[in-house]
Amino acid sequence: MTSEAKVSLSWVRTVLAQARRQGIEETTLLRAAGIDPAELTQERWPIDHITLLWRTAARLTQDPGFGLKTGALVGPGSFNVVGFIVQSAATLRQALAVVQKYQSLISDGGRFQLLPGARTSWLVYHPRQGDLAFSPHQIEAVLAAVVSASRWITPQPLQPALVRFSHEAVGPLAGYREVFGCAIEFNQAYSGLLIDNAALDAPLPQADAQLARLHEQHAATQLQSLARPQGLNEAVRDWVRTRMQAQPGPSIPTRAEAATAFGLHERTLARRLQVLGTSFLTLSDEARRDLALQQVGDTDLPLHEVAHALGFADISPFYRAFERWTGMPPARWRAGRRKTA
Repeated sequence: MTSEAKVSLSWVRTVLAQARRQGIEETTLLRAAGIDPAELTQERWPIDHITLLWRTAARLTQDPGFGLKTGALVGPGSFNVVGFIVQSAATLRQALAVVQKYQSLISDGGRFQLLPGARTSWLVYHPRQGDLAFSPHQIEAVLAAVVSASRWITPQPLQPALVRFSHEAVGPLAGYREVFGCAIEFNQAYSGLLIDNAALDAPLPQADAQLARLHEQHAATQLQSLARPQGLNEAVRDWVRTRMQAQPGPSIPTRAEAATAFGLHERTLARRLQVLGTSFLTLSDEARRDLALQQVGDTDLPLHEVAHALGFADISPFYRAFERWTGMPPARWRAGRRKTA
């Protein structure tokens, strides 16, 4: 049994605000998404509910740039206390480290990973979806929000060297270039921003270590209240998903490899996962499911290529697994996904 990802109401309201800017009233959007307005009294939403909200907002506005526009107009309030810490950071790299540390306060429906290089670094976003595959607008809003948020803290707005998305383009290329100001690549293994290290490490004028510590104390208290014993579950599942994205093919990561990655004996890892009510096999299956939903729903890759990338020896076991995950064959699920995206 795994914990359900959730998202803060501040991020929910960011989506509602953009829909309102485009003429869709809050009650209309919630009703169309099948969401009870009473949920607006809750501090956090199940991740599938905001996924429904994203899908419905994109459908009602009929705007292929809805996600980009939402992310490009976010303000500090969208990130609650994390936004205040970021504004006091010494460098952009430090600000991103803060976001990584306190990501769950905004949403634990995804996480950032910074992959440093000699001159540039990749900021990769790993979505953690629920039963519903993320709308591509969700991913686009997150990356656009990173660029937008840089305007609060850097003398010059962040200009990535390259942006990659794991899904296909949902709108005109000009819309992406307007937001990011650089080359865009689609149908990639991951979604992320390539950032110059000079921009990441430049001193920020409003850095205030004392103020940052005060805000971090508050954030740490909030994070502690959200702490869940299933943290190892999520870490192992994310590790499997990342390995499978980086090394697609006929073999999948093993429990022994995972144990080594986490500095544990294989039996120790198995026991700890058993205490949490799961196993490495279950988490690997969930990671495969997440990747399958993304690749079948958000790309036009032939199904035999998806099966191969996910480590299935043949198309038949992939079909059986997909029907177990979703209750229907992948081609039928893909067709239905196209209608609701």
